[in-house]
Parts: sequence; structure tokens; C-alpha cells
Amino acid sequence: MILVSSCLAGNPVRYNGTACLDNTIQKLIAEKKAIAVCPELLGGFNTPREPAEILGGNGYDVLTGKAKVIERSGNDVTELYINGAVKTLEIAQEMKVTHVVLKEYSPSCGSKEIYNGEFVGEKVAGVGVTTALLKRNGIQVISECELENLKDEI
Repeated sequence: MILVSSCLAGNPVRYNGTACLDNTIQKLIAEKKAIAVCPELLGGFNTPREPAEILGGNGYDVLTGKAKVIERSGNDVTELYINGAVKTLEIAQEMKVTHVVLKEYSPSCGSKEIYNGEFVGEKVAGVGVTTALLKRNGIQVISECELENLKDEI
């Protein structure tokens, strides 16, 4: 079983109420090979919501208390991101997922790059909070850009 970001499955759950439909992921869900989750919604957010970025590091730093997740207005939403990551991990463990495909650049889901915390559209190497927690627990996380690499394993 594969866990995927809900926005990649075509659900309009991104911060601005949009989706990022990936046809391969939609097919995997239709074939019951994947299930969709949104860590932000699991953490307690609504859609739409204010954009947020990690300030002071990456998802690993958030988990250790060295960095925070801040909304554009300055509100600290770190705990909601951590809550969503924990709930996503619980689902992944319960469903015995083999891989997780998450939306790149997200403060929750980024697996290679995230935004730099300044709300200027600049990306930096790093992972989101959910990705960090999943990886810390031995679960392989990739972005939608790497989905092609999984075809032989699905």
C-alpha cells in the first residue's frame, strides 16, 4: 500500500483550495493501491488557509524544537504541523505502507525542497515536518517528481 498527498489525488485541500492532480496517483487510488491523506487537515487546518513556511531550518529542526512553522501573518502553527505529521505516521503504520508520495515544497510534505521561510518564493534543500517524521521512523518518502521510480515496485 502507498500513502499519497491528498492534493495529488485531485482533492482541493492545498492552502489556497486547489489540487495538484497527478494522473498516476489517481490511477493508483482507483486500483486501491494507494490511499490519500492531507497532513495539514489531519493536524486541524481548514481549506483554504494562510500559507505557511518553516522558519529557522527544516522539518527535522521543527521536530526537535529548533525551528517553527509560521504563517505569512506571523502566527506560529508549529503544533498543528506536528499533530498532522503524527497522525499521518499513525495511518502509515496502521496501513503498513511501503512508500509515501508527498507534494514537494510543502512545509509538511516536501521531501527534497521546501520554501525558505521568507515568503518570497525561494526554495531551499530540506524536508517538511511530515516527511521528517516518516523518515525518522524508517518510511520511504518521495515526491511526485520521483513517482516514475516506483513503477516497478507498485
